[in-house]
Amino acid sequence: MSSMPVPVAELVTALQAMGVSEEEIARARADGNLVLLAVERLALGQELVYDVKEACERTRLPEEELRHIWRSLGFPDPPAGDPVFSEVDLGNLEAVAELMHSGVVSPEVTYGMTRVIGSSMARVASALVDAVSAQTERATATVGEEEVAEVLEPTTSGTDGVLPMFPAVLEQVWRRHLQVAARRRLLRGDVDDGPGLVVGFADLVGFTALAQQVSDAELAEVVDQFERLAYDVVVAGGGRVVKMIGDEVMFLVDDPACAAEIALGLAEASRDAAELSDVRVGLAVGPVIEREGDAFGATVNLASRATAIAYPGTVVVSPDLRELLEPHPEFAFRAMRPRFLKHIGRVALSVLRRADDAPSTIREAIDERRSQMREIVRERLATRDT
Repeated sequence: MSSMPVPVAELVTALQAMGVSEEEIARARADGNLVLLAVERLALGQELVYDVKEACERTRLPEEELRHIWRSLGFPDPPAGDPVFSEVDLGNLEAVAELMHSGVVSPEVTYGMTRVIGSSMARVASALVDAVSAQTERATATVGEEEVAEVLEPTTSGTDGVLPMFPAVLEQVWRRHLQVAARRRLLRGDVDDGPGLVVGFADLVGFTALAQQVSDAELAEVVDQFERLAYDVVVAGGGRVVKMIGDEVMFLVDDPACAAEIALGLAEASRDAAELSDVRVGLAVGPVIEREGDAFGATVNLASRATAIAYPGTVVVSPDLRELLEPHPEFAFRAMRPRFLKHIGRVALSVLRRADDAPSTIREAIDERRSQMREIVRERLATRDT
């Protein structure tokens, strides 16, 4: 039997019971933000009863150390005397302090872990609020206020709603990623025995110009489509997305041939996506410093610089990576004239392509793609002006 949406009156009653003023509730209803207000007040579900001094006494942490841990989790410094910690918060702070002082891991590693946890959870929370907000707007526009509260309730199939289901999902996804990360390190073995990792960057050509010509909503759609494309192609090819920075993705791959396929796949898939401009890709292989979910080092810098000089719709590879890929008959190369790369020096890069792709065919595809994008922008501008 399907569950009925919770009447808005019940949300209002719950908010009133928590001491939310009638004025704030009325303003949230008028703005269509009642569900977001409920999320903000009901999500934690814990009473905040301890200020900094009391938290230090309970956890036996020096004040500066407690504040440092709290900041590393991504939260602002709590004002003195304000009750900002719950019992659960203190339990977690005690656990972090015990880990830090046990000698199992160093304080630097502990702070690094808390920074990763904080930044990752902040992104998850932001994405969830965006989803709830979008659902609220759709529900308000189509079926009225009484249906809006559905996002806080069980679904029609009897399973948990959007908010209640997330803790279990996050725990399971974390466990799976922990398993994958451990397996990856085991299979990689001693990094000194091999050529290192392949680092790749891919970015949308002309993104800055496009941002000047389309609305914020349309630009967000482009970024979202590029992000979906990047995750699909990189992960399906055996790589790992390190981070997305708007119109650019950074990824790591253990196997050079897989990295080449991913890079070519990104360039090819962008040509087939009507809303995306050409993607250019840079690849380099070598030692990489991995820390807190990010990657650093000379190999990363080389891949980034190679991307910046790549032509739209092409893949540029470093000399060492070309040497590793040359035994593979499915790939072909075109040497570029040596380029001077900032902070690196003169490097002889190469354009990577599939062996059965004639250079003229690739050039024609890129030119056609540019024409398509110009037409899309013209249509958008014409629509906006009418």
